[in-house]
Amino acid sequence: MLIWVPILIITVLWGYAWVLMKEVLTYMGPFTFSSFRFGTGSIVLLLIVWLSRKRFPLRQYWRQLLLLGILQTAIVFLLVMYGLRFVDAGKSSVLLYSMPMWSSILAVKFLSEKLTPAKWAGLLIGMLGLLTILGWDIWLGHDWKVIIGELLIILAAVSWGISNVYYRLQLQHLPKLETNAYQMLFGTIGILIATFFTEWGEPIALNLHSGYYILFTGILASALCFSVWFLILSMIDMVTATISTLLVPIFGLLFSSLVLGENMTAGVITGSCLIIAGIIIAQVSGKIRQHVGSKT
Repeated sequence: MLIWVPILIITVLWGYAWVLMKEVLTYMGPFTFSSFRFGTGSIVLLLIVWLSRKRFPLRQYWRQLLLLGILQTAIVFLLVMYGLRFVDAGKSSVLLYSMPMWSSILAVKFLSEKLTPAKWAGLLIGMLGLLTILGWDIWLGHDWKVIIGELLIILAAVSWGISNVYYRLQLQHLPKLETNAYQMLFGTIGILIATFFTEWGEPIALNLHSGYYILFTGILASALCFSVWFLILSMIDMVTATISTLLVPIFGLLFSSLVLGENMTAGVITGSCLIIAGIIIAQVSGKIRQHVGSKT
């Protein structure tokens, strides 16, 4: 039971971070913020790695870590932060956390995992949820930029799913904390390059508010939460851990409504429920099958 205390803490922090990621766009460009955020997170994680004084085969795996960093940190958060310019924070968190659906689809092709009838049902329900959110916005006549922003965030979820499969194939045997530290470092370099070419010279307002947003998301939501997350992964099974991440969009929707005053439309609520239900059905079915198989 005690394991749910850190799970609750990090999912609350991650959910609240969506509010700050939206608010900070009034002070600087989306890529500039991502550079500050993950630059801060990388420094903190690398400091922790250095203090641990553990040997890590960086030279042997730098290419794989570079690709993981591009997929998991650079592409995901470049797309998310750009999409957040046009999409509500709560809705964005729901769309990004459709990631388990894409991971499941890719795992069939590249990890030789099988899709059970329950997993198929869960994926179809989740896809229906995505279409509900997008279709509702189209029906309401939202600006095309909103639709493009939503599609970019869905592409970010796909990239996150690809990174999960790539991690399983290439880097799963390595220490998790060190792997995360170096992939975040390489991802930050990719974000810095994108920032240089797209937002160089744009105004940046560094003050108490923007500094708080950077430090909170960089130190707490990135370095600390991911470190605790990897500890949780070593203590409970992957299915339970994945399901627990569904608390993030729930808190994201809640905080976005309370702090930002975002309107939770029927389409967002219905689509969110379908996505969450679909992922739970797909993940729990696998856990039940594994449990039954272990007893036979």
